[in-house]
Amino acid sequence: MKKLINKFVSILKVVFPSNKTELLIFFFFVIVYGANAWFIAENYRIVYDDRIPWDGYFSFDNRAIVQTGGGFERHPLSNYFFSSIRDFALWISGDHYNSVFRLVLALFSTVVIASANVQIFKYLNNIIQLSIKISLLILAFYGLFVTNILLSFTPETYTYTLLFLSVFNYYSAAKIQEEKPVSFGATILGSVFIGGLTITNIVKVYIPFLFEKKIFWNWRKIGMAVSKIAVSVGVFAFLFLLRLDFNFQNFLNKTEEQYDKFSKPKITPLWDMISSWFFGGNVLFSNYEIRDYHTKDKTFYYKALFMDVYTSVVPYVFIAVLLLLTIWSIFKNYRNKLIWILVISFSVDILIHCILKFGLHTSYIYGGHFVFVYPLLLGWLFFSCREKTISLNVLYGLLLIMTVYLGFNNFYRFGEFYQFLETYYK
Repeated sequence: MKKLINKFVSILKVVFPSNKTELLIFFFFVIVYGANAWFIAENYRIVYDDRIPWDGYFSFDNRAIVQTGGGFERHPLSNYFFSSIRDFALWISGDHYNSVFRLVLALFSTVVIASANVQIFKYLNNIIQLSIKISLLILAFYGLFVTNILLSFTPETYTYTLLFLSVFNYYSAAKIQEEKPVSFGATILGSVFIGGLTITNIVKVYIPFLFEKKIFWNWRKIGMAVSKIAVSVGVFAFLFLLRLDFNFQNFLNKTEEQYDKFSKPKITPLWDMISSWFFGGNVLFSNYEIRDYHTKDKTFYYKALFMDVYTSVVPYVFIAVLLLLTIWSIFKNYRNKLIWILVISFSVDILIHCILKFGLHTSYIYGGHFVFVYPLLLGWLFFSCREKTISLNVLYGLLLIMTVYLGFNNFYRFGEFYQFLETYYK
């Protein structure tokens, strides 16, 4: 019994703030993000409007996600997840899709993103063991990312995926540092929660197995890892097929249809979609483009907001510097197992969006799948420079300048987003 209690307590310490600093960070982001979420949900109908099926802002599918969990071919188990959130929000709002309903959805997102930010701090502070000053600067930089700002009030799969991936990444990193294997339970839960919200992310749950101590030199360890993967895939597949009424052919047909729809070349050059939307759009806001949309039956017309590519050289330079810093981090820490978990995880998304081109034209909405990699790679870069005072100071100063610019740009652009809401979603 004592062993079970200790296990439960250790799980709570991983998932929730476990000390005063982490608790203060959590409440700070809840207050900052929450004030914005509250204002938007209370005054505008953009968070949830039953008439708007999709793409109200930046291609998020709020209504579809809240009502059905989204398409089963991409979000196989999210209907179970979001039905509970929807029912709770309706219970609080008295079964009305009103501002209270929107507020509950938005504040759920606020708490989730604040919790995800705490996970990043845990990694920086406990895994990399950076100083508080550096950890807080990286966290401030990360907290200003487009993905975090938007998802902090948006009821979407990406919102919860960002939290689950951040938690699992911290947990698996801690296990590898301790030279312990990822548990059966964590593998199953990771597969169901992470893969269930977005099916392609399930592979990220299994990446840490490649880096367990001497796993390729021990048949017993290989067998145990294969067993964990097989059981977790089995549980996931059963729940997925249960949702499909065991009609797997329907999944194959729908997947092919979705790939054809979302991977067609756009007018925008490939290099600009990758730089402005995949790498940049999740970090730094660009200009906006307003388009006219309507429901399938053309009974309701509405305005939709999308990101344009960058129009000046400064944002391109900013993103180029950020990418160079992450590449430098990989180069400096290439012998570190934990670096390669992040790199392989990020590579999965690069393959899907940049090479296979799935959803590349709106890849700025996919940040919940990978954006947490940026601050962690920056953390490892600071770690590699810890004994070089000049390099450390230069790096700290550069990141401080980038944080100021990021904050100025994103606050300015978000003000334009408010203007869009004021004009079309009052």
